Amino acid sequence: MASPRLETYCCPNRDAATQLVMNFQPEVFCGVCIGSASVSLLLTILQLLPKKGQSPRKMPKASSSSTILLLISICDPLGGLGIIFRSSVWLGFPDFIANISVVNGTDVWPSVFCVGSAMWIQLLYSAGFWWLFCYAVDSYLVVRRSAGLSTIVLYHMMTWGLAVMLCVEGIALLYYPSLSSCENGLEHAVPHYVTTYAPLLLVLVVNPILFRRTVSAVASLLKGRQGIYTENERRLGTEIQIRFFKIMLVFIICWLSNIINESLLFYLELQPDINEMPLKNIRSAALITWIVMGVLNPMQGFLFTLAFYGWTGWRVDLKWRKREIPWESMSSSTAGENTYPSPVNYQNNIHESKKISTTDSQQTDDAISMLSEGNTSSDERITRSSPIYQGW
Repeated sequence: MASPRLETYCCPNRDAATQLVMNFQPEVFCGVCIGSASVSLLLTILQLLPKKGQSPRKMPKASSSSTILLLISICDPLGGLGIIFRSSVWLGFPDFIANISVVNGTDVWPSVFCVGSAMWIQLLYSAGFWWLFCYAVDSYLVVRRSAGLSTIVLYHMMTWGLAVMLCVEGIALLYYPSLSSCENGLEHAVPHYVTTYAPLLLVLVVNPILFRRTVSAVASLLKGRQGIYTENERRLGTEIQIRFFKIMLVFIICWLSNIINESLLFYLELQPDINEMPLKNIRSAALITWIVMGVLNPMQGFLFTLAFYGWTGWRVDLKWRKREIPWESMSSSTAGENTYPSPVNYQNNIHESKKISTTDSQQTDDAISMLSEGNTSSDERITRSSPIYQGW
C-alpha cells in the first residue's frame, strides 16, 4: 500500500499514531499487501498481453491519450513490485527491520531500506496520479483539437518532474536534519503529508470537472459532425461518459480509505493519549481502514485496465503480429475510388468542399476514437457513421 506513514515509520522516534498502525498485526498486514499486489500484478500483465482470436485494438493513429493510458497501467504494477519487495523483506527478516527502531544504532542499512522502499512506492504511485491528471487534460485538449503527440513530451516533463520534486522535497523536510530528529514536531510531518496527498487530491477534485467538460464537448462534436444527433452518436457519447465514470470510480474506491485513515490518525495525534477509552472506536476505525488500504491500493493497476479496456480474456497469444491500422486501408481505398477526374469543371468546387468536410469529420472521428480507445463497439460505430466509410 502507499501511505506517508511508511516514511514516518523510518523515524526511530515516530509518533504514537504511526506506531499504532504499523505495529498492528504486521505479519498479517504484510501478507495482505503481498497477496493483493501479486494478484493485481499478474492480472494486469494478463490484461495487457495480446489474446488469441482477437484482432488488435483499433486506433486511428498513435495518440498521446493511448500512451498515457499505457503509462498509467505500467506505473501501478511497478509500485506494486515495490510493495511486494518491502513486505517480503519485512516478513522474511524481522531482526533486520527491528533495527529501524534503534535510536542510536550503528547499522544504517535498515534505515536505507526503509527510506528507499518507501520512496520507490510513493514516487511511482504519485507519478500514476499525475499521469491520470494528464489524461483528463489531454482528453479535453484532444476534443478541442489542441493536443497531439508533441504534447506527450510536456506531459513527461510535468509528471516525472513534479513527482520527483514533491517526493524529494517531502522526504527532505521530514528527515531534516537527520533520521534521529525527524517527527519531533508536526512541522516535519505536515509538509511531507501535503506533498504526498497533493496529486491525489488534485485528481479527486479537478479530473471530474475536466471529464464533465470533455463529455459536453464530445456531444457538441457529434451533433456538428453531420448536423444531426442520431442514436449511434448518443450511445457513443454515453459510452465515453461511462468510461470516465469508471476511471473515477476505481480511483475513489482505491484511495478513499487513505484519506479516511489519514484523517483519523491525525485526529489521534492531536490527542494527549491515544489509548484512552473514548478513542477506542476511532482507533478501531483507523486499524480497519489501514488493512483496507493494504488490499485496495495495489489493486488499482488491474482495476484501471478494466476501466480502460474492459476484460480482455484469458487466452494469451505470444506470437508477434503486425498491427494494421484500419484507417490506412480506408484512406487508400477512398483514394482509389476518387482517382477518376471529374468530367465537368464546375464540380471541382463541390469536390473541394466535400474534401474539407471529410477532413473535418475524420479529425472528429479521430478525436472521439482516442477517447473510446479499447472499446470495439465504439470503434465500429465511429467507422460506420464516418462519411469516409459511407463513400461520401
